[in-house]
Amino acid sequence: MNVNLSLRSVLAPSRVPRRALLCMASLLAASIALGGVSTARAATPRVQDASSDAVTSNKHVLYVTRLKHRDREEDDKVVAHLEQRGMFVKLVDEDAPVSAAKGEDLVIISSVVSARDMVGTPFRDVPVPLLTWESDLFDSLRFTGQKKGEDFGEIAKEHYVNVVNAPSPLAGGVPAGKRWVYPRDDEMGWGKPGPGATIIATVAGEPTHAVVFAYEKGATMDYDFIAPARRVALFLGNRSFENLSADGSAIFDAAVNWAVSEPTGGAR
Repeated sequence: MNVNLSLRSVLAPSRVPRRALLCMASLLAASIALGGVSTARAATPRVQDASSDAVTSNKHVLYVTRLKHRDREEDDKVVAHLEQRGMFVKLVDEDAPVSAAKGEDLVIISSVVSARDMVGTPFRDVPVPLLTWESDLFDSLRFTGQKKGEDFGEIAKEHYVNVVNAPSPLAGGVPAGKRWVYPRDDEMGWGKPGPGATIIATVAGEPTHAVVFAYEKGATMDYDFIAPARRVALFLGNRSFENLSADGSAIFDAAVNWAVSEPTGGAR
């Protein structure tokens, strides 16, 4: 819209009082300015895929965290996102009995939990899909071997991943190659998966350090452990969910989608 032309039109001689005309002109200019800001903001959020949300709608999630930890606020943001996608989420503390998973469609273990307090966790055996981004539990959950720093670990500052399996549904449509999942350096967990894993992304420049990987039900995990249901590992840190880029968000949603979907021949 030509603002000057519009204002001249509004201020043109008429039977409307001059004070009213000036007020109308001010409102018009403010409306135009606000409209420009609104349009810019509307382009920022990632557009939700209706078909993707249909996969998660009415699914029940047991979300394991530390209810009294300061970083629980970040878990609340993850929960709000899952609920926006139609999921029913039940938050429980890390000491919740494994029986809490009965009847759930997905178990999520946040990195806010204390891995030290959950060593040998029986959630390893639940016949329910499980997703976690607590890299210090990868060994207890049989995602990887036992040696921290060799079989699993965490990078304090990184914001790129290397997508090595773009055709997989777990990649969420993110193209192959080096992609930034955070706008700036943040925590990133990694692991060296067992023989039955599907690897989706690795640390850029570290092909043996997987940051997104999964096991189909029945696949061999580490220690010859057989996956009781689908298992997914992600790279997030305690407070990095809110900083995910569009690519990072797409991978997160794809991981949730795949975890709660019926097996159709693997993650590949």
